[in-house]
Amino acid sequence: MLTYIIKRFLIAIPILIGIVLLIFVMLQIIPGDPISVMMKEKANPAVIANLTERMGLNDPWYIRFGRYIWDALHGDFGISYKMNNREVTGMIMDAFPNTVKLTVAALIVAWSIGIPVGIISAVKRGSLLDSTLMTFSLMGVSMPAFWVALLFQYIFGYTLRLLPISGFSSFAHLIMPAFVLGWSSSGSIARMTRTNLLEAMSNDYIRTARAKGLRESGVIRLHALKNAMMPVVTMMAMQVAWMLSGAVMTETIFGIPGLGRITVDAIKNRDMPLLQGSTIFAATLIILGNLVADIAYSYLDPRIRVN
Repeated sequence: MLTYIIKRFLIAIPILIGIVLLIFVMLQIIPGDPISVMMKEKANPAVIANLTERMGLNDPWYIRFGRYIWDALHGDFGISYKMNNREVTGMIMDAFPNTVKLTVAALIVAWSIGIPVGIISAVKRGSLLDSTLMTFSLMGVSMPAFWVALLFQYIFGYTLRLLPISGFSSFAHLIMPAFVLGWSSSGSIARMTRTNLLEAMSNDYIRTARAKGLRESGVIRLHALKNAMMPVVTMMAMQVAWMLSGAVMTETIFGIPGLGRITVDAIKNRDMPLLQGSTIFAATLIILGNLVADIAYSYLDPRIRVN
């Protein structure tokens, strides 16, 4: 098992380096001078030239990339051009806990709704309850998160005045964004759980378990569900990584100062160090999410460790 984990981790390293290189190159070729962004129109050409030399922006791209990798390995993603010259690492670390809170709440909503709905729909296949639950799941998957967020704000915040519309200072501020983010994810989990559980329940070993007199609840819980959950585990791990990397629309609409919000602000302000740092941090979380999914897979199916 340890060998398998080390192998997957070693595979993830070049992928991360490739992503960092791609992001670095893409941001370097975007039109615009970072010094001009910092100084606006207040500095004369001599000052701009001096700052460009001091910041090493005249060096070849590969030298700047190597310097960036070295600094990033030491936790230094540079200085924000717009946010009062704050360190990008500090800004990410300040925003990340807010994203974690939103992610945990949204995952609780998604998993506590999605898995039971998928199981019930599979067990009650073809019934009115199955159709109703799958329609509910399809709505969650189909409707854009920003539209659901605005709808929830209008109904529960503006019309009924049950919850605050924006902000992130109390538990009440967390409820609406958690349900907005969790509903979409729960729909995907429910549909995949139902599909895989129906497929598992059609196998011969399920018929054998029933023939032995095992109760239907035991057949589902002990035999069918374990095999059906393997693809679902992958989706759940990816959802964790996606949410932790910053649910951009949800955080922006509800005014949550998380990773998604600072990424949007970086794009608006052309703050390249902040944009680069937050994007690389998000990519790292997604890679780690894939790694966790692979490890979880190997526990559910030991045959994978051989490959």
